[in-house]
Amino acid sequence: MAIKVLTFGCRLNAYESEVMKREAEASGLNEAVLVNTCAVTGEAVRQARQAIRRARRENPDARIIVSGCAAQTETETFAGMDEVDLVLGNDEKLDRSNYVINDFGVSSEERVRVNDIMAVRETAPHLIDGLMDRARAFVQIQNGCDHRCTFCIIPYGRGNSRSVPMGDVTAQIRRLVENGYGEIVLTGVDITSYGADLPGAPTLGRLCDAILRQVPDLKRLRISSIDSIEADDYLMRVIAEEDRLMPHLHLSLQAGDNMILKRMKRRHSREDTIRFCREVRDLRPDMVFGADIIAGFPTETEEMFRQSLAIVDECDLTHLHVFPFSPRPGTPAAKMPQVDRSVVKERAARLRQKGELALTHHFSSEVGQSRSVLVEKAGLGRTEQFTLTELDTGIPGEIIPVTITGHTDRALVASAS
Repeated sequence: MAIKVLTFGCRLNAYESEVMKREAEASGLNEAVLVNTCAVTGEAVRQARQAIRRARRENPDARIIVSGCAAQTETETFAGMDEVDLVLGNDEKLDRSNYVINDFGVSSEERVRVNDIMAVRETAPHLIDGLMDRARAFVQIQNGCDHRCTFCIIPYGRGNSRSVPMGDVTAQIRRLVENGYGEIVLTGVDITSYGADLPGAPTLGRLCDAILRQVPDLKRLRISSIDSIEADDYLMRVIAEEDRLMPHLHLSLQAGDNMILKRMKRRHSREDTIRFCREVRDLRPDMVFGADIIAGFPTETEEMFRQSLAIVDECDLTHLHVFPFSPRPGTPAAKMPQVDRSVVKERAARLRQKGELALTHHFSSEVGQSRSVLVEKAGLGRTEQFTLTELDTGIPGEIIPVTITGHTDRALVASAS
């Protein structure tokens, strides 16, 4: 069998999985399953463990190598699984030498290769030619996070914030565009902190401006999740002036109540978020916002939760990612007074219902509009606002003009213009 990769979690993981597969193949490794895990929730860890057991049943002779954030933060959990041959940390998984395994397998002394992620000071650029079976390409611009939100385990899996130099980012994008990619997504753990560790302290906005100027053939540039309180003036200018920057921003919002935001150690208030959305829409009327929201954070009352429901309307959010609060061992929030699990699930269901209504409203407002759709696979693509769209034409990777003719309960329906 060839090398198989199982990826969980974020877009950064998707990008890194391509690097892992390339480095493993270059090392001479074969008959292996690489599992790139996520640690955001306990459910994500459970799914990874389940996938590892299934991978062993389906590939009894393959080496199973586990890495990613959960492998970094819960090393013993995965090292203790009989199905696992090797555990690599988030830094080690991108190093070709760690995939060199002799014919006798991995010794017990070498079975775990996980170093202190907090000691990592740089993020090396890894140039890739593309991503398998994807119409768009992800480009890593940053890794790690300097903030310590009380619910989040990710800094302990990714380390402190470190940025990829601007020249390396533009070189990677130029390479991908030359290979036929029409849309690039900038990814990282906390991309609005980009550049603080680089000479001259360039910002995310300056990076976007440089990319669009230096790679004129790039058709679409998209930003992944951002922390709106860190949006710089350059970014606001690019939003206002550059049509090639896609009108979709996904906000790392987390809650709509100020007391909960304070207990999360977030750096924005609900008023900050509402103001940001209003200012961006003034600059770019076609902008659509998504957001991450946690339901049932410790100490959350019904009144506090209703503030999160209300901010969906106040910011006119469209694409919601709802997370029932999951206490992660080692985080301050895990030690706070917990909300009953049945209440957490009920609030998450109400938030998802709110999100479905918001998405339906967005669908209805799009009917009759002219849009540009990036075809992801036969019959499906995404508009500039990242809205899923059904269409009866186009090949994967192609960007085609369409007219929105209607919608289902899950997607827009379009015909070629």
